[in-house]
Amino acid sequence: MSVVLITGSCGLVGSESTKFFCEKGFDVLGIDNNYRKFFFGADGDTNWVKKNLLKKYKNYKHFNSNILNYSTLEKIFKKYKKSIKLIIHSAAQPSHDLAKTMPLIDFKVNALSTLNLLEFTKKYCPESPFIFMSTNKVYGDNPNFLPLKENKTRWEINRKHKFFDGIDESMSIDNCVHSLFGASKVYADLAVQEYGKNVGLKTACFRAGCITGPAHSGAKLHGFLSYLVKSSVKKNFYTIIGYKGKQVRDNIHSSDLVQCFWNYFRKPRVGEVYNIGGGRMSNCSVLEALRIVELLTNKKIKKKYIKQNRIGDHIWYISNIGKFKKHYPQWKQKYDNSRIIEELLDSFS
Repeated sequence: MSVVLITGSCGLVGSESTKFFCEKGFDVLGIDNNYRKFFFGADGDTNWVKKNLLKKYKNYKHFNSNILNYSTLEKIFKKYKKSIKLIIHSAAQPSHDLAKTMPLIDFKVNALSTLNLLEFTKKYCPESPFIFMSTNKVYGDNPNFLPLKENKTRWEINRKHKFFDGIDESMSIDNCVHSLFGASKVYADLAVQEYGKNVGLKTACFRAGCITGPAHSGAKLHGFLSYLVKSSVKKNFYTIIGYKGKQVRDNIHSSDLVQCFWNYFRKPRVGEVYNIGGGRMSNCSVLEALRIVELLTNKKIKKKYIKQNRIGDHIWYISNIGKFKKHYPQWKQKYDNSRIIEELLDSFS
């Protein structure tokens, strides 16, 4: 038996990973108790994803367990032990805003659960690669101090700057404002690296920009493109928060991301860190994303603007994915912004 254990298996990254590895013939153990509904209300409900996964894949086993339930997690690891060939840890509390109002829950979900999973991996299946879904928010607001220029629809950086092709792993995580969410993810990110470099586990942190895809239960506080498209289709107001709507995000499709996981799984490395996202191929400002959706639908989106930006939010962030591409040159990015948005529109129609 070859088992893949996936936390947050009904979220965007987790469900995409579940589908992929089930279709590769692995037995997938999914841990997900629909915490997104608790965090984001009805918009974040992932129960529909769980039903679809259980209906479609006989080799998917679902555990409706809280990621913080230590005893349940250990029972799973103890039962399957070295049959577990890969761990994908994608469960998280992903919102800046919610971290501020529930900091203890945020830290437990993002940091403590990661430490527990690393310990169980070390104890029961130390040869298994451990993939951690980190975030570009570990860099705090350091990207905001780059020499950015305000253009008509976006903030941008000079072509001659070393980060024009995207921010790479050399950017510091120190001396900046992270938000409490960013701080809890920093702890988890560093712990994953340490269990690689110090303990010897095969670990990788994927510091992602915006991840999206049809399985995303986008909500106002999390899920930029998904929520924008949903607002358009349902004719709801979309709220632009700060930076005149010119803040730039790079967007990676969950399918492209899971292909990264597959490449890493087949040739794992120890204690690695990868910036991953849409890069220069797939990025846009909020204003540009709104324009793309309006052009594709031939409908104006109702929108409102809040001047105050979120603490620690990025003005401009594009990932330099060169390191991952150098280590895994066979990986190819398939989705750009337009293709992503077209697919999102189809999923809501």
